[in-house]
Amino acid sequence: MPLQKEQEKAIQNYPRPKIDFTPRIPPLKSVKDKTKLNLRYSLIDPFAFVHIYWNEKEYEIMYEIEEPILTERDEQFREQIINAMSNLVDFDSIIEKDQEKLLDYIDKRFKLLAVELGLDISYETYSKIYYYLIRDFLGFNDIDPLLRDYFVEDIECNGINTPIYIVHRKYRNIKTNIVFEDTDRLASFIEKLAQRCNKYISYAKPILDGSLPDGSRVNATYTQDITSKGPTFTIRKFTKTPWTPPQLLSFNTLSPEMLAYLWLLTEYKMNILITGGTSSGKTTLLNAVTFFIPPEARIVSIEDTRELNLPQENWLPSVVRSSTNVGKMNEIDLFVLLKSSFRQNPDYVIVGEVRGKETYVLFQGMASGHSSISTIHADSVDTVIKRLETPPIELSPTLLNVLDCVCIMTHAIVKKQETRKLKEIVEIINVTPDGVAITNTPFVWNPADDKFYFKKTSKIFEKIARRYGLVMEDIDLEFRRRVKLIYELYRRKIFKFIEVRDIVHRYYKKPEEILAQFGIDF
Repeated sequence: MPLQKEQEKAIQNYPRPKIDFTPRIPPLKSVKDKTKLNLRYSLIDPFAFVHIYWNEKEYEIMYEIEEPILTERDEQFREQIINAMSNLVDFDSIIEKDQEKLLDYIDKRFKLLAVELGLDISYETYSKIYYYLIRDFLGFNDIDPLLRDYFVEDIECNGINTPIYIVHRKYRNIKTNIVFEDTDRLASFIEKLAQRCNKYISYAKPILDGSLPDGSRVNATYTQDITSKGPTFTIRKFTKTPWTPPQLLSFNTLSPEMLAYLWLLTEYKMNILITGGTSSGKTTLLNAVTFFIPPEARIVSIEDTRELNLPQENWLPSVVRSSTNVGKMNEIDLFVLLKSSFRQNPDYVIVGEVRGKETYVLFQGMASGHSSISTIHADSVDTVIKRLETPPIELSPTLLNVLDCVCIMTHAIVKKQETRKLKEIVEIINVTPDGVAITNTPFVWNPADDKFYFKKTSKIFEKIARRYGLVMEDIDLEFRRRVKLIYELYRRKIFKFIEVRDIVHRYYKKPEEILAQFGIDF
């Protein structure tokens, strides 16, 4: 039914609804008693919120997305507009364009279609439907609010008719109120994820492994042949602003002494390997350690998918090119990138994770004097040594002697709270020809009292003293200064990425000035 002229004019004059995609991040506190948990914060202001609370019926924490409620009539309008707009333009092909222009384009197109379809629509309903158009065309449909939650680390869908779970930075594994109830709809969403990753998924190639434009990692399956509950996906969100060293201290992930120790090792170009299980915090610690790299140093990083975000300007980030889209002949893997990196005159080489033949190149680089930091999946020094000595890596025991230090990250339950800990730092003194590692453990976390302990004897400090002609007393004094400085940053809640980076960089140039600023004797 045609609209009255007055209604047409009213729709055309509706102001474009204001949407804030980056509302203020709330200061969330850890809770000892989860049954008292009840909080709400904005994800896409003013349309999408999350309510995290203890559900007495389910007897667990719930993560509920709250979005605008549409009446049955509103829902019909929404479907009409979505269908009409889908036939007009392929939004995936323009997804990289300027966001403001896209928001304006959808607003104008929505008004035009509303008039053409004769929709008698109020501004309140218009605003709600506009939000859903933005969410579904420019965002990621139902899970878009989850991706915009600063505190969400992982998003996990196990198939149809099962709730999506998230891993929350504060409250860990939580069930959400989002459920895909239709196989075709979920499969269509998996196709959308593949498009955004610039990859292809089908019944012939039903596994997706890629990265979204923001760097988030995606793994998905497409058919019930592989996963019996239907299509699935897991998204590991890319953290644009990684945790800084004082923030890790505030989480009690490690101690000031551990950070000061790693700072000295990084400055004097020791080789560090960070180990642990899946999601134990390896990359988080790796990012934190890079804050201690001297500001003028040249860094080359190599990753499967982009996860690192270094606080340095002289940094060359490299990412592998898989064969999924370009064919096997044009594949660029970790091995090729790592070989190339040593021709780029790096002071530091950082590898996101080693697992195959590229490890040999990394250790050869260490042996030739290139300071290297990397991660590997293992839960102890013995496991690390075995992984490095056996296929597919197969390093000779003598080559392992170039490794200076192994940091072991772990998941832990402390006072009924799931947390991550730097369990121990182990120095590699020598690896015998038969593959036995002689070690020294200067730092260890004791789960019984949740405290970190350290001993003053460090073989790596002795190595630094010999290599650089330093006196052990001076190294020990510098270690204690940096312990105090790191603790002061934590005590004064100096957590911001740029602020911490600038303090570390200034310390390299004018240490007395920084120590005086924070009231530390020197």
